[in-house]
Amino acid sequence: MNVTLEVKQYISKMIEISGPGMKVLLMDKETTSIVSVVYTQSEILQKEVYLFERIDSQNRDNMKHLKAICFLRPTKENVEHLIQELRRPKYSVYFIYFSNVISKSEIKALAEADEQEVVAEVQGRSWEPSMLARCTQGLTSVLLALKKCPMIRYQLSSDMSKRLAESVKQIITKEYELFDFRKTEVPPLLLILDRSDDAITPLLNQWTYQAMVHELLGLNNNRIDLSRVPGISKDLREVVLSAENDEFYANNLYLNFGEIGTNIKNLMEDFQKKKPKGQQKLESISDMKAFVDNYPQFKKMSGTVSKHVTVVGELSRLVSERQLMEVSEVEQELACQNDHSSAQQNVRRLLQNPRVSELDAVRLVMLYALRYERHSSSILSSLMDELSRRGVSERHRRMVQAVVEYGGKRIRGSDLITPTDAVSITKQFFKGLKGVENVYTQHQPLLHDTLDQMIKGRLKDSQFPYLGASSLRDRPQDILVFMIGGATYEEALTVYNLNRSTPGVRIVLGGSNIHNTKSFLEEVMSATGHSSSSSSRAHGGGFHSSRR
Repeated sequence: MNVTLEVKQYISKMIEISGPGMKVLLMDKETTSIVSVVYTQSEILQKEVYLFERIDSQNRDNMKHLKAICFLRPTKENVEHLIQELRRPKYSVYFIYFSNVISKSEIKALAEADEQEVVAEVQGRSWEPSMLARCTQGLTSVLLALKKCPMIRYQLSSDMSKRLAESVKQIITKEYELFDFRKTEVPPLLLILDRSDDAITPLLNQWTYQAMVHELLGLNNNRIDLSRVPGISKDLREVVLSAENDEFYANNLYLNFGEIGTNIKNLMEDFQKKKPKGQQKLESISDMKAFVDNYPQFKKMSGTVSKHVTVVGELSRLVSERQLMEVSEVEQELACQNDHSSAQQNVRRLLQNPRVSELDAVRLVMLYALRYERHSSSILSSLMDELSRRGVSERHRRMVQAVVEYGGKRIRGSDLITPTDAVSITKQFFKGLKGVENVYTQHQPLLHDTLDQMIKGRLKDSQFPYLGASSLRDRPQDILVFMIGGATYEEALTVYNLNRSTPGVRIVLGGSNIHNTKSFLEEVMSATGHSSSSSSRAHGGGFHSSRR
């Protein structure tokens, strides 16, 4: 995949939409860098772009013979600069493109500033054509394989959700004759959501076995790289965790870390009872046959025990080394409580703890920024200074602003903190693995409430409209959820629990990625124009059934 070419095509599309005539490209610092990477000056001149200007420049001349193509990041500063520009327009017409979505209130502010009606088009964060095609192909392939022709609902606050919904609908309408679909059945529902509506969930430590492995070790196509584990044996440098082929993992992937400790101990004790004795006598043909028949079973069990003991041991070491129990307690407080005084004290205390890692320190500030970004007594600037004093890299510090741009209050269509969440946190005590006592599981992702309301028939059409004139009046039986921008294993746990607690309803979760903190932050930096990383806003993906 040629990312440079894809970005170039996106910019070319913006220029083409403006039509023939002389043009000026109006950009900010970051988008100027993006354009300069993918276009030479001679190439872009051939597209009738004769002038390059910065939106924050105070010395631009009036040039009414030029069309303005604005390519900007949706920061508060850029929106304000654009409002001032539209109040005193220097060009004949404006085509406005943002690298991320902007709120309805900002669209309204721009519209009110456009008294001379010079704006021809406004577009926020949008799909790169190849990524839209890839997600469309993935979704339609699943639907064709399931022989399902769904009704589609999408997140109204996300233009990307609507675009994907329309693209999928177009394909399945053309291929309708391939579906073995009876009109007497309750049609399935495809719900398309945008990750930016809940940026908190991917920033939290998640304490199920599967989620912890992905967060602390990285789970890539069911494989874990353990080569950096101190004293690791050669045969355990890479291990596979697959629920299809590993019974222990299948039975434990959704359990909390404390329970895993108990179950690992039981697994080892069971193995000790069943393994062949070292001095086992083979005195007859039947003895030898029994040994040969049983040996593969013992060998497989031995491998399972060694693998999980190693993985859990490394998870335990990292939890202790990074003081993640204490970090997680404050994370849960930030995500679920409404006590600013306590939150600011606890975040500041952890930032001053040298054992807290740079990534964990930045995550805490991100969660504080998302939770209290508009609080009258916000100490965000002070916390940013604290990160600087710790020696946190500039790139990590920039991630704080990027996360707010990506999923702050002006972006998301829902309030992540509801009145029922604002209760005192409860410590849950789990016995099993020594050193692991407090596991915090109070937080529930926004997806839980969205699906719960959908199942009960209470999900508002005004926020999640149906695509087309029809709507489902019966209780849904099959629900496919696709998360643009990536899902998390905490959300997979939510789907798993809803499937268990709601007989007659089957939910499948899919997304353009399965995130841990690092991959999510790469996504955020790319989506907000802070990074030249090859990570894209939506890149491929898969489904997670969570049906066990």
